[in-house]
Amino acid sequence: MDGPMMNGSSSAPRHLAVFGAGYVGLVSAACLAWLGHEVVCVDSQPRRLRQLRRGRLPFHEPLLGELLQEQLRTGRLRFSSSARAAVNHGDVLFIAVGTPTAADGAAELGQVMQVADDIGRHMPGPRQVVMKSTVPVGTGERVRQRIRERLAQRGACWALAVASNPEFLREGLAVQDFLRPERVVAGSDDARLLELLRELHAPLLSAQRPFLAMDLRSAELCKYAANVMLAARLSLMNELALLAEGLGADIEQVREGLGRDPRIGPLFLRAGCGFGGSCLPKDLRALRHSAAILGHATPMLDAIAASNERMVGLLEARVCEALGEDLRGRCIAVWGLAFKPQTDDVRESPALALVRALSLRGAQVQAYDPMAGAAALEALGELPGFQLAGSALEALQQADALLLVTDWPQFAALPGEALRARLRGALVLDGRNALDGPQLAAAGLQYRGIGRAVAKAVVPPVEAWPQAPAGRPTQEAPACAWPRRSDHAVSARLAG
Repeated sequence: MDGPMMNGSSSAPRHLAVFGAGYVGLVSAACLAWLGHEVVCVDSQPRRLRQLRRGRLPFHEPLLGELLQEQLRTGRLRFSSSARAAVNHGDVLFIAVGTPTAADGAAELGQVMQVADDIGRHMPGPRQVVMKSTVPVGTGERVRQRIRERLAQRGACWALAVASNPEFLREGLAVQDFLRPERVVAGSDDARLLELLRELHAPLLSAQRPFLAMDLRSAELCKYAANVMLAARLSLMNELALLAEGLGADIEQVREGLGRDPRIGPLFLRAGCGFGGSCLPKDLRALRHSAAILGHATPMLDAIAASNERMVGLLEARVCEALGEDLRGRCIAVWGLAFKPQTDDVRESPALALVRALSLRGAQVQAYDPMAGAAALEALGELPGFQLAGSALEALQQADALLLVTDWPQFAALPGEALRARLRGALVLDGRNALDGPQLAAAGLQYRGIGRAVAKAVVPPVEAWPQAPAGRPTQEAPACAWPRRSDHAVSARLAG
């Protein structure tokens, strides 16, 4: 990465503090430092801090390691365990700590409020606080009140402004998403803080990448709304995929047709065995909880959750359909443990839910993931019959079935003959429609995707229709053929 100049000059360097060196906090801190600002990133975990100070990432994220090491060398990025030092350093304080799901489905705000307490206890003067953590609507106001209470306990009354600046980072593409955002959302009732946030992001903005200023509560809701909208698209495609199976259609061909519609677009239309990760399931639960407190019914949000739960259990059901419900003595190969490719994040991964379910049925599970093996072992604990394989092909040895759950690209590159030579059985269940079904079938394997139809003869295109024999008049074009521009006024308007 060459430096902070992207779209115009960067704003004047500022002193910033980021609370939380997890996924969002670390990406934000490193990218803000790359933009030329002096950043202190605070975390309470000593082991993580030792790793980061040595330039080592605590999780896998492309480009972030290179960015971290570069900013450590420049001195623009430092790590600390001291909240006091961070509050003294930063004029703008970003809160990017975790908000895990509580037992009732609500977002747990303990870490957020602890940071608010720390800010209020240590503020030496006016400060501006920016929420990057995903929090329920109204949390920014609670944080502001909490800080003011701590200031009052000290007899202090410093100026304080609070904003919400939600992140829209995709794991595996987080650095690119921060530095080339589709949009930057910021909400506050303080116009000066909004302008400051616009200046901080100025090098990243353009006509195609706008800064969207709004009120505090709308910005908080915007993050939840984006994630549940994406969850809805995935769930609807999964419903259509199961319908396609019953109707003998192919959901991949349907997806191509849908994605070409500019009103719909191609993203988040892939059918699969359920979504996971640290955002979509958690944010869906939190928004449903907020609605329940208000007494608002959310039938669509409830349906999204139910649909995803059904899809997460789909591969288990199909294994039982093929091999029986009692899987003792059976060996199942699982490809993929992370919730998506290009990350080692296993939080709410459908693969882990599947592994647990197969283990409970007595199966031996041989799993492989290029990045997430260690994280999966930690999350699964001492799970009976579970073992990690050293490679994708090793996981297949003497397995009765192969289940693909995470669509790492290298899985699709393996030839069907290699799979057939190692598997004891012939069943391949593709939970992401990532494999070449006809090629696997040609190798003697029983392939089943999600929403995929049995291969059928393809109708030749019009250009391949046979020519009429010599001496016979050609047929007229079919009545349904698109009229020529000169023949139809609508065609003329479309063409013009």
